[in-house]
Order: sequence, then C-alpha cells, then structure tokens
Amino acid sequence: MFNDKSILITGGTGSFGKKYVKSILDRYRPARLIILSRDELKQFEMQQVYNDPCMRYFLGDVRDAERLTQAFQGVDYVIHAAALKQVPAAEYNPMECIKTNIHGAENVISAALANNVEKVIALSTDKAANPINLYGATKLASDKMFVAANNMVGKRQTRFACVRYGNVVGSRGSVVPYFKKLLAEGADSLPVTHEEMTRFWITLQQGVDFVLKNFERMQGGEIFVPQIPSVRIQDLVEAYAPGTPYHVVGIRPGEKLHEIMCPSDDSHLTLKFDDHYVIRPSITFFNAAYDYTENKLGETGTPVPQGYEYNSGNNPDFLDITQIREFDKFSEL
Repeated sequence: MFNDKSILITGGTGSFGKKYVKSILDRYRPARLIILSRDELKQFEMQQVYNDPCMRYFLGDVRDAERLTQAFQGVDYVIHAAALKQVPAAEYNPMECIKTNIHGAENVISAALANNVEKVIALSTDKAANPINLYGATKLASDKMFVAANNMVGKRQTRFACVRYGNVVGSRGSVVPYFKKLLAEGADSLPVTHEEMTRFWITLQQGVDFVLKNFERMQGGEIFVPQIPSVRIQDLVEAYAPGTPYHVVGIRPGEKLHEIMCPSDDSHLTLKFDDHYVIRPSITFFNAAYDYTENKLGETGTPVPQGYEYNSGNNPDFLDITQIREFDKFSEL
C-alpha cells in the first residue's frame, strides 16, 4: 500500500525513523519518503546512509504549525514519532514537554486535516496508560487528541490512530546499551532499580512492522497494542553479564514496577486479536459507526473480561535468559 505514496515521519532521525526508512525502502517504492526533524546534524548523518532519490529531508519542529502545514502538502501517510521522551527531563522541564508532546500533536492533527492526509498513526507509549509521570500524562493527552481528531474530519478522508508499545531493545535511552556501556568500562556490579521489576520487550524491527501493518488494519480511532513478551530485570542482568552481581538503586521518580499497556479501566473498550489488542474509542464519532471487532484486513477480535489488565507482570509470555540473548541479536539487524 506504500508504493507510489508520499510518506512523512516526524522525528524521523531517531531509532524508529531509521529502521522505518530502511524497511520502507527495502519493501516498497514510495513516491516520496520525507524525514521531518529539527536537528540538522542528525539529518546530515542520516543522509549519508539513506539517500534514495525518493528521500526528502525537511528541517522543522512539530511546535511550528505553519511549517507542518507546508510540509504535509501532497502527503498520503504520516507517522508522528517526534516527542520529548526522557522521564526525568520532562519532570524538570514540564512546559517544554507539553509544548512538544501536546501542542505538537495538535499541530500535526491540524496540518493533516488542512492537507487531507489519508492516514495518520501517532506513536504512543506504555507510560500513557495510567500515567504517573509528566511524560506519560502528555502522551495520554496526545492519544486522546488523535482519537478525537476522527470527529473533526467532516467529509475529509483523513483518519487517525495510535500505536502503543513498551521498551525497544537497544534503542537510545534503554537499559541494554547502558548495561553494555558499564560492562565495557569494567563494572563489577550492575544497577537494578527493583528486584521484581518487569518490562515488555520488543525489537525495533517488530515495532516498525507493527506500525506498517496497522496502516492496513486501521479504520480510525483505535489504539493498537502488540502482544509481546516480558522480561524480568534479574534475567536481563544474567543474560548480558552472567554471574555478575547487581545492586538495587531504587525505583526512580515516575517509574513503575510493571508496565501497563491495556489498563483495567479500559477493559470494556479492549478487544483481543490473535497477535494484538485494540482499545476502542471511549467516544462516539458523529461521522461514522465502526465495528472494531473486525478490522480492514478481516481479522476479528473479541472483548476481554471485565477488569482485565495487560501488564508486563501478569503477561503469560516471559523470555528466558537464552531468548533474551536471541532478542539482542535481532535488535542489531
């Protein structure tokens, strides 16, 4: 569905954007593949690797509504990946996080509507489910905005959806590169926030593939959540540094013991498909009445039990130490 289409990704010089671009260029023949981001150095470095004739590099910030409206001209599909994501930085700089994650989301929605973009998918995060930190709260607000945007389309073709998943193995800011850095520096013990901590685990390629598939699945208003395995923090230490002791440093401000992707408060809205969940909108759209139990690929889902919560602690699928190492290999491909 991406052949001969114009695709734009905000924040496209990040880990997701690079893997996404590689996947698109390997599999499809887009008319234009546009990277919009604010860092000229990262764009220059990315151009040395990805310089296909269809590639375009636009300098711009999602905070700049006028720039987005200009950049979205003639675009068919948008992935909104730009965000301020560091939890401690958001706590110390709340207004900056709000400007990018909330006002930026509003600008993306407005620009998409102004240019009659066909489909928009916004990347969410597990931290948006029952948020306890500012970053999560801004992403929850963003999710709500993208869902509600389907009520603003009028007679336009534009549709909006969100994709939510947890920790990406090896991405910037994740624990794996941090552990590897400490070990390379000769650390004889690794820091662990809590012995019982668990996390969802997904490779960058899996995340990209999930987003691509949901462009085909989406009707508008869904929050898509993949069914993925969990890991225990103690198993991570053993996988990357067998026999190395750890020391407990305590849960950091705004951090959870277990990640949540489908909160129990949304169980009445949640559908379980073969390999993913869909959280339906809590509002009714005036211009459409979608039956989310069947998506555009013909896949069918069923309601989860009342009170059901999908979190990394109650997940039936946990990786063992060998599987964690295998995931690490996949993350480098």
